[in-house]
Amino acid sequence: MINPLITSQSSNLISRNNRQNYSNPKNPPISSDYTRTSIFYVNDYHGRAINMERTITASNEFDRFVPSQPTDKLKLASGDIMLGEDSLINKVAATFLRIIGVTASAVGNHECDTNPAEINNLFPHLSYTLLACNLKSKDENDDFHKYIKSSIIEEHNGNKYGIIGTIPSDLLTRLKYADVLREKDIEPASIEETIQMVQSEVDKLRAQGVNKIILLSHSGYGYDMKIAEQTDGIDVILGGHSHNLLKDIKENINLLKSKSGEPVIITQAGRDGRNFGVLNLEFDSNGIITKAQNNVATTRIFSRNAPARHVFDMILGKPEVVGHVRTAPPIMQNDLIDPSPLANFVLDAVREDTGAEVAIISAALLRGSLEKGRVDTRTISELSPFKNKIVNVYYTEKELVDAIKFAAHSFSNQSNKPGLIYVSGLKYTVSKDGKIKEIKFVRKDGTEENIDVNNPRKDKKYLVSVNDYIAAGGDNFSMLNKIKQAEKVFDYDLTKCVEDYFRRHPEPVDIVDDGRIKVVDE
Repeated sequence: MINPLITSQSSNLISRNNRQNYSNPKNPPISSDYTRTSIFYVNDYHGRAINMERTITASNEFDRFVPSQPTDKLKLASGDIMLGEDSLINKVAATFLRIIGVTASAVGNHECDTNPAEINNLFPHLSYTLLACNLKSKDENDDFHKYIKSSIIEEHNGNKYGIIGTIPSDLLTRLKYADVLREKDIEPASIEETIQMVQSEVDKLRAQGVNKIILLSHSGYGYDMKIAEQTDGIDVILGGHSHNLLKDIKENINLLKSKSGEPVIITQAGRDGRNFGVLNLEFDSNGIITKAQNNVATTRIFSRNAPARHVFDMILGKPEVVGHVRTAPPIMQNDLIDPSPLANFVLDAVREDTGAEVAIISAALLRGSLEKGRVDTRTISELSPFKNKIVNVYYTEKELVDAIKFAAHSFSNQSNKPGLIYVSGLKYTVSKDGKIKEIKFVRKDGTEENIDVNNPRKDKKYLVSVNDYIAAGGDNFSMLNKIKQAEKVFDYDLTKCVEDYFRRHPEPVDIVDDGRIKVVDE
């Protein structure tokens, strides 16, 4: 199944003679002295163990395939494979990268979300090298620096590859324990400083005779484009952090030119381990890419690796089967702006569990999937990897409408962020240009009441179940920042509500789109 990903080098031929023509197959390389390279890459898995199990199956097929010509095979990661404070999930993530044979990874914000006391327990035992050339500190022997390098050199079949890493410049805005880093004077460089630091590291590698250089970036797609165009000597940027899905190779999107006009390829495979990539390259004798092929595959088409599943069960505990799904939704094309049958089911379970009139969640905070067949506690746990607690808050009609309108701008925002507001107890219609056309309140008896979208009431309130992150104004939902006025704070996240629902309703469940969110052309 994976063979097509690495058999052909691609029709995207980069001409040595014409740097402007990156896709003209009529201009073959002048020299026959070339190096073929195939890179298996992952980013932003966020502790998703099930997709790790699937990726291991894909990785094994990648390893078994023997190309028709000698090819260097690399395995690299771009950060956020771990997920925050859960030490068991982080152990699973580290085990995953060891099993597939990743040799180096960028440092993502979620690698740094680990409780500082846990870093010394985790980082020394990693089988791969953590890379971040742009992490600043007064003491380079601190808990971070002694486990993180700026770059490494890997040699495959006599060919040298320089590998550099970056940590996100917005790191301190993403961490629960940011104050701990500030107290130790540890901080990421700005993007301007990062570009200079990356160039400095490239120059060091070139001075050592390395002419094939890969950047493992957790800076985000927009910054990766800047790094590509404002540095010289980088061939590939394997990206992460912004969760873009960059398929194939397209000029001015993920095929850019460096300061000297050489090609730079950027990759990124979305989020949550839903996809992985294989980047096939051909370098000439000067280390310039002459051919490239970027293949992104969904992990869902691969079976879960049984030995890895057993290992992960040993770490996390054996999951319990709690229910059965009869009808499951297909894979969403865009999980930030598409209506979600899964979100409908999950929020209905939350509303039933908490007794609220309305339940909401932003699309970015609902992860995972429920597939046809038996459903166990491991699968359910991945629906809310950040473990945000549920709270009940009274919101005015205007606050709810403002939140839905703000989220609807995701249709036109870069990367479709922050994503739609998914709902239970409401239904609404939104146009593809981000305009809310209609909103209705749906009572528990099924009757509906129109809400005036243009003049929502400030004196009418609804008891709403939401998670503590959004209730604190997270993801710029400032109109929902009422965590201090919460009516009730539950000691669990939405996964318990889903488990409870399956236990209360033993009959098979149909997860379908009931039309509560309609997307129209205009």
